[in-house]
Amino acid sequence: MTKQERAIQTREALRQAAAEIFTREGFPRASLPLISDAAGVSKGALYFHFHSKDDLARAIEEEAEARVELILQRLQEREGVTSLRTVVDATYALMKSVATDAVVRAGFRLGTEVARESSVDLWGRWQAWVHAMLSRAEESAELAPGVSRSAAGAVIVIAVAGVEVLASKNAEWMAPEHLNLLWEVLLPRLEACPCV
Repeated sequence: MTKQERAIQTREALRQAAAEIFTREGFPRASLPLISDAAGVSKGALYFHFHSKDDLARAIEEEAEARVELILQRLQEREGVTSLRTVVDATYALMKSVATDAVVRAGFRLGTEVARESSVDLWGRWQAWVHAMLSRAEESAELAPGVSRSAAGAVIVIAVAGVEVLASKNAEWMAPEHLNLLWEVLLPRLEACPCV
């Protein structure tokens, strides 16, 4: 393995370990020695790649943002799928990513930490994306008459954020069955026809 490959591997191990510790302990209680131990690297290696705990948190948030953007982009690029269906599918994809990807999970959690200034607003990005997709749905007459896209967007964002918060204490909330219940209640009210 080359020196560059080892550096990439070390950086990824640190990011992964930090994501898990930031999620479990919270930013204030997570320590750099704890992170370096969990990653199996020396403190010197940690400081070579990241100059501070905040630098490491920023790297996690930026990577989480890139991963979330990729999820949303892939969903949005599908052919023949309505905008409303894309929003529905995005809630499942996003929650699956939060459940299975420590970096994405930590990115969302770090964004809500009051102990630090977040460099990325994943919840804000999610909200903007949902509103943009619902605007498309409204333009395509996918929304039922009288449905406010801003109110619908707010309810969807609040519900998904609520699932994520509940899941931080009990992972069972991430089960697709909970999102199924959400959409069983919301879709009949939102959709113009049963075509989603």
